[in-house]
Amino acid sequence: MVKAIVAGAAGRMGTRIIHNILEADDITLVGAFERPDSPAVGKDVGEIIGKPPLGVIIEDSLEKVIEKGDVIIDFTFHEASLANARTNASYGKAMVIGTTGFSKEELEEIHELARKHFPLVQAYNMSLGINLLYKLVEMATKVLGEDFDIEIVEAHHRMKKDAPSGTAIALANVIAKTLGWDESTFRFCREGIIGERPKKEIGIQTIRAGEIVGEHTIYFAGTGERIELTHRASSRDTFARGAVKAAIWVVGKAPGVYDMHDVLGLK
Repeated sequence: MVKAIVAGAAGRMGTRIIHNILEADDITLVGAFERPDSPAVGKDVGEIIGKPPLGVIIEDSLEKVIEKGDVIIDFTFHEASLANARTNASYGKAMVIGTTGFSKEELEEIHELARKHFPLVQAYNMSLGINLLYKLVEMATKVLGEDFDIEIVEAHHRMKKDAPSGTAIALANVIAKTLGWDESTFRFCREGIIGERPKKEIGIQTIRAGEIVGEHTIYFAGTGERIELTHRASSRDTFARGAVKAAIWVVGKAPGVYDMHDVLGLK
């Protein structure tokens, strides 16, 4: 039985991850924590998620619960996730990080910590559908090459703090790698008299509105035809189930950086 600790336990993703842990047979919740100023600190997790008491109290730091668990599941904020990875370097617990908004330097530090100290599954999107979409986009890019203009449009709820989404960037990286391009080809904004669209460009556009859980569409637009690949998530449980699956898989692995393609056996 895998023993899990959930970061950001009272948040939108944290609560759904806890619900999915409770429904699984081979993982159990042994710890939960929140930022020190959260009103959830000191409360039983059951009270927070609308269930009877579970005997797990939400603490105000990872240090207070880390020795109880085998794996830490973290979908919080980029600065908090980095701090948790630094703390975990002294303990060597497995980690699953689905946080977005990392700077290049932050992500490099997390990966370096993992390679030295603990096994980590890090992915911007842990749904099965999105990880299949990465493969489909790679296939389409190989076939269509530079003859089609490629645009990515992503939509999320109004509360999302970073833009564009980590998934949109990951999709752009798949396209760029396939074409032998780099991040200098990403175009995040268009306004005014911009002139003709260059061939060597990947457009990435953002929508923030209402309660949209997550939508990503990749357009391959050529002369006289257009191909669209779209993934729509209707529930955060889509991501929570993937996170729980990753948490079960990563325990016992060697220190290093893994992704959902490793978890799902897509490599």
